[in-house]
Amino acid sequence: MTFTKSILTAAALTLTSTAVFAENPMVGGAAMYEDKNIVENAVNSKDHTTLVAAVQAAGLVETLQSEGPFTIFAPVNAAFDALPDGTVETLLKPENKETLTTILTCHAVGKAVMADALQGMIKDDGGKHPVPTLGGCTLQASYEDGKMILEDENGTKATVTIADVKQSNGVIHVIDAVLTPKM
Repeated sequence: MTFTKSILTAAALTLTSTAVFAENPMVGGAAMYEDKNIVENAVNSKDHTTLVAAVQAAGLVETLQSEGPFTIFAPVNAAFDALPDGTVETLLKPENKETLTTILTCHAVGKAVMADALQGMIKDDGGKHPVPTLGGCTLQASYEDGKMILEDENGTKATVTIADVKQSNGVIHVIDAVLTPKM
């Protein structure tokens, strides 16, 4: 009887552990671990190689590995590919580090904001909620057709395609467009 209880207990612990990890969505074909920071997880996503290269070029790796908390709206590679030809290559040049840093920090908030909380703020504000970023931009968050939308100061809209990817120092929401500051 004790042996059976031990087996059942071990099975229950295994299922519980698996369920905890299963709650965090996969991103870019990679598991995202809640006990790893934003950079440690992002480097494993095949959908975020351009973003990772940009973070490195801007010198933001150490910042995004720090305690945080942060909310990162993380554009996928296709979002960067949709920019005019040569834009990414130009931004990655050392002489454009300041501009690149501003663009990237316009995708970052200095606190962890889960989608449910943001949805509540959107509702409380009558359908649109301002989201001030670390880069000095203010994004407008809303819902359209059941999807969270972020609009930058230039009118570019990004849809959150994967929400609430928990990190040890915040949360990532995957988006389908690159947001830019008012230029």
